[in-house]
Amino acid sequence: MQEQRQIVTVENAPDRPRRFVFVLLDRFTLLSFASGVECLRIANRMADRALYAWTLAGEGGQEVSCSAGTTFRLDSDLTELQRDDTILVCGGIDVQKATTKRLLAWLRRESRKGLVIGGLCTAAYALARAGLLDGRKATIHWENADSFAEEFDEVTLTKSVFVVDGNRMTTAGGTSSIDLMLNLIARHHGEELANAVADQQIYSSIRTDQDTQRLSVPTRIGVRHPKLSLVIQKMERNIEEPISPSLLAREVGMSTRQLERLFRRYLNRSPKRYYMELRLQKARNLLMQTDMSVINVALACGFASPSHFSKCYRAHYNTTPYRERGAHGSRLSV
Repeated sequence: MQEQRQIVTVENAPDRPRRFVFVLLDRFTLLSFASGVECLRIANRMADRALYAWTLAGEGGQEVSCSAGTTFRLDSDLTELQRDDTILVCGGIDVQKATTKRLLAWLRRESRKGLVIGGLCTAAYALARAGLLDGRKATIHWENADSFAEEFDEVTLTKSVFVVDGNRMTTAGGTSSIDLMLNLIARHHGEELANAVADQQIYSSIRTDQDTQRLSVPTRIGVRHPKLSLVIQKMERNIEEPISPSLLAREVGMSTRQLERLFRRYLNRSPKRYYMELRLQKARNLLMQTDMSVINVALACGFASPSHFSKCYRAHYNTTPYRERGAHGSRLSV
C-alpha cells in the first residue's frame, strides 16, 4: 500500500540543507539524541525535500556507546567545521568524565567561528566547562542542577525545558530535545512545518522555554493540598539555610502541630524528616557529581558540622559521605 501524506509548504527553503553535527559523548542519553534527530528527519519528510542534514561526530571518530549500552558508529572525529554548521553535544551519565581536554579545546576553537552550539541533557556541563555559557542563561537535567549551580556561578541556571540564549542552546534532557528542535524548525521554516512534525510524533503539547522541566509539587508527591505544596516548595528553595518547622507553619497560616499532622497524614513522616531527606538528596548529588570537599557539601546542604552531616548521611544511606564518594570513583578526570 502506497504511503499517503500531506506535503507542507515551507518558508525560507534553503539552497542546501542546514547541517547539524551531533557530538556523542560516552554514555550519552539515547532519548535526547534520538528525539533531536527524528525531528529533523520528519521535517524533511513533511517538506518533501532536504531541509536538514546531520552527521555523528565524537572523539576518535570510530564508535561510542549510549547509556543503554547500544553502540553507534560515528561519521567523523572532532574535525574542523563550517561556519554555518550547528553543533549539538549529547551528554548523559558521568558527563564530567566524558568532558575531556580534547573536547573542551575543540569546542572553544569552533566557538571562535561563531557557530551555534547546543548541549542536550547533561551536555550543558561540557559547554560550561569550555566557558561557552559564561554570562548566559542555561538549563540542565534537574538531577544535575545542584552540582552545576555550585560549579558554574557565572551561568544563570534556569529550570526551563530548554533555553536559547544567542548562539547557545541547552536542554533539560529527555523529550525536551523535541521542544528545542520544534522551536528551531518554526524559526527556520514556519509554524506550520513545526506543528506538522509535532503531529507526526503524536506530540500534542509543545512546550516553550517558559515551561519548567519538573512536575509540579502536587503531581510529584501525589497530593493536592495547597498549603502542603507551598511548604515543600519553601523547603526545596531553602536547602543551604533550612527554615524551622514552626516558621514554615507560621508562613502558611497554621500551627506547628497542624503542620505535623498534615505531613503525617499525607507523607507518613514529620516535616523535619522530610526536610532532612531533601537536604541529604542534594548532598548525595553533590558528592557524586562534583569534587567539592565533604565539608563544603555539608555547608551547602545546611549542616553546621561535618560530623553531624556524616551521622545523618549514614543513618539515611547506610554509608558515610567519604565512602559514598570513594565507592563511586573519580569522575572528574580533566
